[in-house]
Formats: sequence, C-alpha cells, structure tokens
Amino acid sequence: MSTLAHSVKRSEFPDQDKLHGKPEAVQPAQVRPAGPEALEEESFKPLTRQEAAALRRANPSVSPWEVLAGQLAAGVVLALVAGLLNASYSVGWSALYGALAVVLPGALFARGLTSKVASMNPGAAVAGFFLWEMVKVGLTVAMLFAAPRWVPGLSWPAMLVGLVVTMKVVWLVLLLRARPKSYERKS
Repeated sequence: MSTLAHSVKRSEFPDQDKLHGKPEAVQPAQVRPAGPEALEEESFKPLTRQEAAALRRANPSVSPWEVLAGQLAAGVVLALVAGLLNASYSVGWSALYGALAVVLPGALFARGLTSKVASMNPGAAVAGFFLWEMVKVGLTVAMLFAAPRWVPGLSWPAMLVGLVVTMKVVWLVLLLRARPKSYERKS
C-alpha cells in the first residue's frame, strides 16, 4: 500500500465498517424540506370561509359548455374562411367536419361528467371520467373513419386542420373566459 493510504484515518470513512460486514445501528433521520418547500410549509395558513368565498368569486370556474361553444365557434369560422379562400364547398365542409369530430364527442364527454351519477362519490367520478374519456376518443376515431362516406369530396388536410385548430382553441377560450380578478388576502 502506498503511504497515502496508510495516512488516512479510519474515522474519515464512517461507512467502512459496513463494507467489512460489521452492521452499524441506523438512526432515523428527521427530514425537513429545504428551499421553497420549507418556506411554503411555514407560511401556509388556511383560508377563512369569507376568504374562500371571495377567492371563488374572483376566480370563477369555467363551464365545459362554454369551452365547447368557443370550440364550435372557432370551427365554424375556420370552415367559412377555408371554404371562401378555396372557393370550394368541400373544403369548408371538411374543415367543419373536423371541428365537429372534436365538439360532438366533447359534448358527450361533458354531459357524462356533469351528470349526477358522476358526482356521487370520488370513486364514481374517477371511473366516470375514464369511461367518458374512452367514449370520447372512440367516437372521435369512428367519426374520422366515417368521414369519407359522410363528407362528399373530403379534403383530408382541411379536415385535419379543422380538427387541430378546434382542439387547440381551448387554451384561447380559457384565457379569454377565466381572467383572474385581483384578490388580496387579509393578513
């Protein structure tokens, strides 16, 4: 061994006994969050009933029906613009069909989630969410497969643009609808 290895004290490597088969008593450690988590934990105070009511008034929830109405409006506008720019009814109908392939399954999904059965208990709500999501996806896929039969002169690019734009306009609807108002908590 080198002289460097001999000069290292045994106490400098506390886990050395574990390597040689000598078990060491393990003490449970108290783990406290560090950084931002520690600050949040110490500064958390529950809201009073009045503060919670004021917060709900300042930040109202968005109805799924409002989101669907925004999606439908965007789909109709896109279909009109696509039909007029291309001077073709089939392009406009294709874009509208793509929008409807999002809106109709979404409406069925929203109806299923807002029913009384879905809000009975948390387990039913979770099961209902997954069930209606599967129905929504299945109906969307079925509508896409049926598109060549239902839309004469189907334009696949126009239909897919209608589908994608209608799906993505949700963020715009949410931004326009749910602008948070100022809320200050009384300390």
